[in-house]
Amino acid sequence: MHPLLKAIQKTKPKYEEGGPLHKLWPVYEAGETFLFTPDTVTSGAPHVRDPLDIKRYMITVLYALIPCILFGMYNAGYQLNHATAGADTGFWNNLWQGALRVMPIIITSYAAGGFWEVLFASVRKHEINEGFLITGILFPLTLPPTIPLWQVALGISFGVVIGKEIFGGVGFNVLNPALTARCFLYFAYPGQISGDKVWIATPVAEKLADGFSGATALSVAKAAPAGSNVFEHLAQAGHTLKSMVIGLEGGSIGETSSIAVLVGAVLLIVAGVGAWRIMAGGVLGVTVIGSLVNLIGGPAAHANPMFALPFWYDLVMGGALFGIVFMATDPVSAAATNAGKWIYGFLIGALTVVIRMFNPAYPAGNMLAILFMNVMAPLIDYIVLQVHIRGRRKYLESFARA
Repeated sequence: MHPLLKAIQKTKPKYEEGGPLHKLWPVYEAGETFLFTPDTVTSGAPHVRDPLDIKRYMITVLYALIPCILFGMYNAGYQLNHATAGADTGFWNNLWQGALRVMPIIITSYAAGGFWEVLFASVRKHEINEGFLITGILFPLTLPPTIPLWQVALGISFGVVIGKEIFGGVGFNVLNPALTARCFLYFAYPGQISGDKVWIATPVAEKLADGFSGATALSVAKAAPAGSNVFEHLAQAGHTLKSMVIGLEGGSIGETSSIAVLVGAVLLIVAGVGAWRIMAGGVLGVTVIGSLVNLIGGPAAHANPMFALPFWYDLVMGGALFGIVFMATDPVSAAATNAGKWIYGFLIGALTVVIRMFNPAYPAGNMLAILFMNVMAPLIDYIVLQVHIRGRRKYLESFARA
């Protein structure tokens, strides 16, 4: 037996029923099964022999998020150093300065959300839900590095309690908890999570050059005056297609780099964890509707310069790709049928473009599109199943007549 496992199991009686620490059983169980594969099996048939349990599933997603986490730290430091020192101070300094601002946000998210997870697990006397491994990191990655820590704690508390636990925990929640938390902050405290200058930490703002702005590329594009060239407007603010793809821009911590997101997507798909149909459907939705907007809305581009943006700009701006890869594919709140995944993903991509183009008050679109489709996912699966049942019934009836 592994020495660490042997040491852990020596303390097990203290946490079992009748032991002095039995109320903390969910904490013990979470630690043991996080480090080692559980030796328990289901009591009834059917049995599936597969080493991929829920914890391993969630850890794989966590591995896929590492490129976004590391790049988010580097970019936060890069933006800060450029804003305060006016120059790049080197890779390691950028990473260190970014980590000093990003890590407290991540730690606060896990601490506050973990408190509620342990509390509900202890009261209900069930295991700690593994889904929080992902919720606790996805939520910080959707926030700017300037977000106050008390708002991080408040947001994740809302997402865990209202977005998940009141429905019964993991497996019963209708909405994605991380997006529910972000949505709450967006509408409750818009000044700290949106706007022109909340994306870059600037402790010496009085020393900044005139005209410096921390606005995101999407905010700049939405603010383009009627009749202007949106591409020139973006270029004047320092936003190019290359910078948006690489991710060296102001924005949410984990959403700016399309390259980092795609690396994570490949890992999820190769590992058989990510729902590639949802990802492909989301990209297809952005592509189709974005192209239609360019074609049909050509005459309107004078009044709304956003209509001139090609679909690939919509993919790399505003966290759309991050949402499609990591948020829309949540196995609990997403569609479950294969055909339903295509429909669900396509509509998320389509709604993202529609909200961006036609809603002047809300620039991003992807968050609302995913939450709306979370609600619609059961209906999509129901329709798909009914179509299959009717097709099967017609086949059987024709076979019987023959």
